[in-house]
Amino acid sequence: MKVLSRFMAAALAALLPMGCMQAAATEVPSEYLAIEWLLVAVDGQPAPARATIDFATPGRISGQAPCNRYFATQSGDLPEVRLSDIGATRMACPDLAAEADFLAQLAEMTRAEVTGPTSLLLTGGKGRSMEFVRPMN
Repeated sequence: MKVLSRFMAAALAALLPMGCMQAAATEVPSEYLAIEWLLVAVDGQPAPARATIDFATPGRISGQAPCNRYFATQSGDLPEVRLSDIGATRMACPDLAAEADFLAQLAEMTRAEVTGPTSLLLTGGKGRSMEFVRPMN
């Protein structure tokens, strides 16, 4: 029994570093940055309005908010996200409240991670999240 316990401890010690490496964030591949992503969920709930995000231009993000095109400076090295100078065009529409919510939440995001072959997850403080998918062509 003592030999089995030592074997299990050694096996666990050998596997632990691999588990830690797998828990690390998956870096966002460059081909994932060259597309516009579609918002599908906010804080685990279906997205209240249509919106997109695009990381194609280094140091910038842009996309379509529920009403207007928006843009921001992205100064973090991915997967870190640090957004500033968020701005948008100023067209009126019935979804301006949803747009204000979207832009406010976007400003809180601090990480971008690939969570599947077609999924991008932005996360921020207080457990906030925004999930995007590759649009189907």
